[in-house]
Amino acid sequence: MELNRRTVIAGAAAAGMAATALGGTAHATGGKAPVKSLFGKLADGTKIYSWSLANGGTRLKVLSYGGIVQSLEIPDRHGKYKNVSLGFDNIEDYVAKTPYFGALIGRYGNRIAKGQFSLDGKSYQLSVNDGANSLHGGIKGFDKHVWDIEPFTKGSDVGLYLYYTSVDGEMGYPGTLKTKVTYTLTKHGDWRLDYEATTDKATVVNLTSHVYWNLAGEGSGSIYDHELKIAAARYTPVDSGLIPTGELAKVAGTPFDFRRTKTVGEDIRVANQQLLYGKGIDHNWALDKGITAKPEHVATLRDPSSGRTLKIATTEPGLQFYSGNFLDGTLVGPGGHIYRQGDALCLETQHFPDSPNQASFPSTVLRPGQTYRTTTVHSFDN
Repeated sequence: MELNRRTVIAGAAAAGMAATALGGTAHATGGKAPVKSLFGKLADGTKIYSWSLANGGTRLKVLSYGGIVQSLEIPDRHGKYKNVSLGFDNIEDYVAKTPYFGALIGRYGNRIAKGQFSLDGKSYQLSVNDGANSLHGGIKGFDKHVWDIEPFTKGSDVGLYLYYTSVDGEMGYPGTLKTKVTYTLTKHGDWRLDYEATTDKATVVNLTSHVYWNLAGEGSGSIYDHELKIAAARYTPVDSGLIPTGELAKVAGTPFDFRRTKTVGEDIRVANQQLLYGKGIDHNWALDKGITAKPEHVATLRDPSSGRTLKIATTEPGLQFYSGNFLDGTLVGPGGHIYRQGDALCLETQHFPDSPNQASFPSTVLRPGQTYRTTTVHSFDN
């Protein structure tokens, strides 16, 4: 499967068709060029910039630090805008406190057991930052680096090109990885992410975005009443360290069955060992469609109170659904509200966790001469 995962169509036409097929609301076109402003400075004096984009009824703010989505505003059924992503209003909190709010994740999204894997007969020890395991690239993953950003307008689309080069050995990963991520706001208000990467040595790669969604608005309280549907009949159970056991278990008869639309909170407090391990839901769904050449619809999230709806299409084979279990009341958002457990959720399109150690999982190996490409499209409706 190593070669199959590279056969992704990342072109604008393919992603646009996928987004339109999801039934996103078509708003007025004519997005303006992204606007750059100073957001803050790091301790060493490095300036961090915010880029503001608007198109098709969607408003997006992105930071050069971590490629972070600092806010994403969409209207409700009455046209009232709210920011539907959790975050902070200052760079200091992003550096010192953030649980990956809105960030680009790499080199490897999710967990790798004991921070170890072997490739071509050589063993690698990664940075460990989640108990005994490596999570989201290690202590200083892609979310904690400053990205180079170039704005663009292309036809009726507006967006940003984000660039970061991870040197050979960074966080223990082999190879110099050159990464480009494209954020596009389309004329329909869709937010599309196109990921690309190349390497000069065999390595493993699994890039994703870690937006915390609350479609009622950040700081508005629990998302347990949000309605969710996931096109997956199987998921990957985990051990007590949240590392997949290798099994592709059926969701039927478990709290992980979202094949029919149900509220996030319907089964989240059912006595189930997997929920105990995750302190809620923190699991990967093996999407029915598998790896696809163009983005296909895999999940729908809706807030009944506002009517705001998020539809996700992706080329990826997996979706990590995390129900905000570790939000503990110590973080305060830009609206001045404390974030508590269950106040947001993440839907991270990805390859499976710990794939470098699971031969039966889709491969995450990238070799010289190959180009890593994946695409995910977020469509909004009300």
